[in-house]
Amino acid sequence: MSAFIEIQNAHKNYGTGDAVVHALDGVDFALDQGKICVILGPSGSGKSTLLNMIGGLDSLDEGTIVVDGEEITGLSKKKLTEYRLNKIGFVFQFYNLIPDLTIRENVEVVAEIVKHPLDIDEVLAALEIDSLRDRFPVELSGGQQQRASIARAMVKKPKLLLCDELTGALDTRASRQVLRFIEKINAQYHTTTMIITHNEAIAQMADTIVRIKDGKIDSQTENDRKKSAEDIEL
Repeated sequence: MSAFIEIQNAHKNYGTGDAVVHALDGVDFALDQGKICVILGPSGSGKSTLLNMIGGLDSLDEGTIVVDGEEITGLSKKKLTEYRLNKIGFVFQFYNLIPDLTIRENVEVVAEIVKHPLDIDEVLAALEIDSLRDRFPVELSGGQQQRASIARAMVKKPKLLLCDELTGALDTRASRQVLRFIEKINAQYHTTTMIITHNEAIAQMADTIVRIKDGKIDSQTENDRKKSAEDIEL
């Protein structure tokens, strides 16, 4: 049985000549469906580049990426848009909520453009922000806004959830809440989840831990001592 994500010989360079940066330098990577994967590495190691490639936000210079049986390298812009729409949920560090829309409307905007969205009220309830549905982003705490951004990503029932430093702007209490909901979503919907972070502690809740250094996979290990988000020390 093939892995849900399969990457072979991935290369991505930025700049030219002496200023060239090898953001990805021959990356090989595989991840099974339904797993939580935490990717660790210093700034500039290639973490975000890898996530952007898997999410179809940028393209490789060389190599292949297959997600859920579909090779996304070489897809047209239209096909990449369909791929992002139908299979990918993005959660970013700084939320990217639409300030002039309520929380429910922020989620509704995404629900209206996909074929088989989840029930909006069910998603808001699952993330414990149903009581905040009529508030605007500015009226919410950072943790509440991050949960709203997760709700927006999840309402389209993506097969793959990509999280870029989702706790980077949060305090310890809010971080734990957000990670608990990521864990809950993974269990409830069997959503394959990738989290890039600088926080080593978050790796304790992962099934798979990947370390990236200088554009290369430094190590990939299966976590046989997985902890719940409640039990990790942030």
